[in-house]
This record gives sequence, C-alpha cells and structure tokens, in this order.
Amino acid sequence: MTNLFTQIPSIIKRSPVECFAIAVLFVVLSYVIVPLTADATSPSDSEDREAALVVAAMQNQTVPFGQLPKAKLSGPYYVKTVVASAYNSVPGQTDSTPFITASGTHVRHGVLAANFLPIGTQVTIPDIYGDEIFVVEDRMNARYTNNIDIWMESIADAKQFGRRTVKIYVYTGV
Repeated sequence: MTNLFTQIPSIIKRSPVECFAIAVLFVVLSYVIVPLTADATSPSDSEDREAALVVAAMQNQTVPFGQLPKAKLSGPYYVKTVVASAYNSVPGQTDSTPFITASGTHVRHGVLAANFLPIGTQVTIPDIYGDEIFVVEDRMNARYTNNIDIWMESIADAKQFGRRTVKIYVYTGV
C-alpha cells in the first residue's frame, strides 16, 4: 500500500480539474457542516423576534413600537399652525396596503402623514403630546395641503381626536 501523500502530486499532475472540483467540494461542505454543528435547535431571541415581525407583516398586524424618544432637539426650524386629524389602517382611509406607509415602513405610534413636509421630517405637537417626536412617513390625499394626519391604532381614539387646529414645531436636518 502506497502512502497517500505520495499519490497527491500524481493526482494534481494528471487532473487539475479534479483538484479544483475537490477544493470546491471542501469549501461547500465546510459551509454545510459548520451551520449543522451550531446549536440549531434553539434559535436566538433576535431570530424569534424577526420571525414574529415577518408573520405580523404578512397578517397586516401592527406591532408595538415601544416608547418614542423624547425631543432633545436644538430648536425648531419653524413653527406652523395646521389642521390636525387622525387616521387608522382601514381601507376607507388608506390605499390597498393599509399597514404600510408611503415611505415603506409599518404604521405605528409616532407616524405622521403630511403633504407639505418631506418624508423623515421630525415634528412635535407640544400642546397635545408635549415633547414626543413624530416622524413624517406617510402622505395624505392631494387635496389636503396644510394638514397633518396622525396615525392611531384605535378608530375610537381617532374619532375622539377629531379635527383641530394645532401648532406644530418642525425640525429638519436632525
């Protein structure tokens, strides 16, 4: 029986394609075997949360966003008086994707719809919400030019909010 190490040079000399195929096979197997040796029976918390978010998105459900950051902004770019109303994720008030904003994010507390402000603009409404920050992530019907629409999960809360004139503080470049 000959030594394996003495046969390797002859294999390389005879068939470089076979050597390349073997090398590729080793690389592929290393990518297959390494994940199998990891503890695949207990997924991490981040994988569980990601799976839950995917399922919620597929079912068009809202997910609690948590506490929004309090305003620590250096000062408003400008102050404007507008008409404020509230909206919900129901087909009569939205398009065919009621839980997706115009910017592509999921609706949640803190989402604001406005046509006169760029997407991503931060706004506070101190008379109603104190120093809570809202972010413009959605759009309204084109006929509403000087209005804002605050997303609310509950239809009852939106009806209770109604329509009112409010002073908003607009922050840009934050």
